[in-house]
Amino acid sequence: MIVTYGYIRVSSRDQNEDRQLDALQALVKMKNIYIDKQSGKDFDRPQYKKLVRKLKRDDLLYVKSIDRLGRNYAEIQEQWRYLTKEKGVDIMVLDMPLLDTRRGKDLMGTFLSDIVLQVLSFAAENERTNIRQRQAEGIAAAKARGVRFGRPQIQAPEHFSQTVRAWERKEITIQEAVRRCDMSEATFYRRLKDFRSKM
Repeated sequence: MIVTYGYIRVSSRDQNEDRQLDALQALVKMKNIYIDKQSGKDFDRPQYKKLVRKLKRDDLLYVKSIDRLGRNYAEIQEQWRYLTKEKGVDIMVLDMPLLDTRRGKDLMGTFLSDIVLQVLSFAAENERTNIRQRQAEGIAAAKARGVRFGRPQIQAPEHFSQTVRAWERKEITIQEAVRRCDMSEATFYRRLKDFRSKM
């Protein structure tokens, strides 16, 4: 008996999978839809691995678009070959009807599917490369404008030197020192290192 599955991937936890879910729910039972929230740079994804273990010969797998499967050209090709040839699974890419392995199982149909897959998986990896390049350029431009990344540094309060001296003379505990400075112990020691380097 043919079982229908769906696979959804979004790049991060804060991205929304609703668009893909809406497209797949009309075709696949919710219990057969597998969702990963992580990068498409490789196929080391828990839900994808679970799905692949479930898939049997003649099952049908739906994905919204090829880049949801992955963004690594060679790995998309390898996974496609593994699923369709070794496991005997059919795949349908909703955004690209030409990528439907149920159609044209003759030599010409397979040839056309392979060409389309190669072009789309190349485009997916190329987009991943462009995203990384745009991010790097954006970060470099921001740094050149003086933008600082990461958490803002907690500054030592005006009374920091007096608190440090009281702590060094053992008049107060470290817990009291950090409470007076309204910072964590780790931050206190970092500010103390900066303070001593300026002495």
